[in-house]
Amino acid sequence: MLLSLSNAPRDYAWGSPTLLADLESRTPTGAPEAEVWFGDHPGDPSDVQGGGTLDAVTGGALPYLLKLLAAASPLSIQVHPTVEQARAGWARESTLDATDPTRNYRDDNHKPELIVALSERFESLSGLRPVGDTLGLLGELGQSAGVEELADRLRGEGDVLRDTIGWLLSGDARSVVDDVVASVSAAAASASGEWAETLRGVAAIAETYPGDPGVVVALLMNHVVLRRGEGIFLRAGLLHAYIAGLGVEIMAASDNVLRGGLTPKRIDVAELLSVLDTTTGEVPVLRPTTDGAITEYPVPVADFSLRRVELDGQDVVIDVDGPTMVLATSGRVRVGGADGAVLDVPVGTVAFASADEVRLTVGGQGEAFVASPGDLTSGR
Repeated sequence: MLLSLSNAPRDYAWGSPTLLADLESRTPTGAPEAEVWFGDHPGDPSDVQGGGTLDAVTGGALPYLLKLLAAASPLSIQVHPTVEQARAGWARESTLDATDPTRNYRDDNHKPELIVALSERFESLSGLRPVGDTLGLLGELGQSAGVEELADRLRGEGDVLRDTIGWLLSGDARSVVDDVVASVSAAAASASGEWAETLRGVAAIAETYPGDPGVVVALLMNHVVLRRGEGIFLRAGLLHAYIAGLGVEIMAASDNVLRGGLTPKRIDVAELLSVLDTTTGEVPVLRPTTDGAITEYPVPVADFSLRRVELDGQDVVIDVDGPTMVLATSGRVRVGGADGAVLDVPVGTVAFASADEVRLTVGGQGEAFVASPGDLTSGR
């Protein structure tokens, strides 16, 4: 069975007023358009052409949620729990009402994510930088009391990143935050060399979130710029934030988020630190293939898989296993099922294939992304 899916953009404040409209070749509404959800998540299930929503078809059983994401300003710094952490947190909060502002866990699942850039530049913060490298970056800021105190803490003993992030978010580092942010803004104005792009990126974040301690947390993170077709996988516990750009995002069907700055929303510092993975290092960039029509973006989870298909007029046959979505992101795309049914898929919409479909034919000119459940042998 093939179904046509669409959804209305969600108007979060960080959303872009133009990126989704440009993708779909329509007139902007004037409002921020942040995300379009494709799935059966109860927060915003997809609309089925002809009537109804996808959750009525699937029973809410999809293991993944597919999105178009369009950021004009930074999202909150955040981290997601492992399955074990989510189950424990969900159980602890079982007596809290779903609308209680102190609730951290909305379900008992993890939320690994994969984002693939659709814009020519997609900017993000992904994972924590090695402490030695961050000390090198701080050396570009000149000497000030705040910069020196931050550097001294990073030179300390034990899990210095966890301790430093907790201190920055506690409210006890107000003067240090202000001093470091001022130093970053001054250095960015004339920056060159290895750290120039990072300094300019953090300085721009500071303009959007003046006085937010998350700006200094951002200074501890890897500044990553993806080009079109490049992706990055964000595992449980990995601190991250999207800064600007248009992308296709796929994640496990969960709404568990622990925030760590760049937000007016509540931050539970203790719970954030309890799930934070402070392992440092670059997060690998997944790059598009230069051979063939299909790019695989391998991920180590069973909840989802994502493939990018470049169409040049020739049909591409794709084997699928489980309920699958084909999202059109450029050109003219059509999808055929095993029974001969064919759907035209306008850009910004999805063809949904139920679990009884084992092979899809994707044709046309342009680009599409194919989302399916992942390899069940990979585990969680």
